[in-house]
Amino acid sequence: MLDLELLRSFVSVVDAGGFTRAGERVHRTQSTVSQQIKRLEDDVGQPLLNRNGKDVTPTEAGERLLSYARRLLALAEEARDVVARPESEGAIKLGIPEDFAAYRLAKLLATFARSRPGLRLDVRADQSTYLKRDIERGDLDLALLKRDAGEKGAIAVWPERVHWVASKTHPLDISSGSVPLIGFPAGCLYRSRAIHALESAGRSWHMAYTSSGLAGIQAAVAAGLGLSILSEIAIQPGHRVLTAKDGFAPIDKTEIALMASPDASPATLRLADRLAEFCDSVDAKAA
Repeated sequence: MLDLELLRSFVSVVDAGGFTRAGERVHRTQSTVSQQIKRLEDDVGQPLLNRNGKDVTPTEAGERLLSYARRLLALAEEARDVVARPESEGAIKLGIPEDFAAYRLAKLLATFARSRPGLRLDVRADQSTYLKRDIERGDLDLALLKRDAGEKGAIAVWPERVHWVASKTHPLDISSGSVPLIGFPAGCLYRSRAIHALESAGRSWHMAYTSSGLAGIQAAVAAGLGLSILSEIAIQPGHRVLTAKDGFAPIDKTEIALMASPDASPATLRLADRLAEFCDSVDAKAA
């Protein structure tokens, strides 16, 4: 059984590059830290550090142990955190857009919920218009929503890439006549953008398919029922992106915004951190 205090001193020595600075980090004297490293080396039966004057570097065995030591210390910290929490941490009311990386976002939320058994998540997928309204009037603790680029009031924002899309295998004759639109119900930012773009270009339009779910919109586009506006991460292999050459100018910029209530709890802010990391990763992959 490896002693966590010995592992903590070992990691500190490697990170600090010496026994004196490591002792300051773990609040031990240099000699105490040196004795702890000797005990750890005896436990594993291998020299773990190369000592060259004041400079200290891990041996090959030390490098192998280092990653395990970090993981064990992190796990111990997590265990202490869980045990120290009150049995009930209350609830977090979270609002998310239904069409934003739904599967991966659901996995993140499930992992977060499992790590905090005393916390109850109340998640609602809805149109961003309603999410913004509810976070502003206090009906939500945290919201991830879509909005016009440049608006104020958010923990963090990420640019969103949106495109006109049509069916790849069922082309439509949209050179003249009314443009068939596919989209979410009235109030959706994308729907408003599509209508505004067409009317600004002097083109007539009609709603050919309305769905409150992303899957229905994606299927309708692929089947050739009409055109839609989708974010880059929601475009599927059966869709074709329309450009200015097709007569469809780029859509005005939108963004993903993470908003929290003014009196957000520590658990809410912890979830906000996880969502920010998630959005960073999604934005990096889309770039």
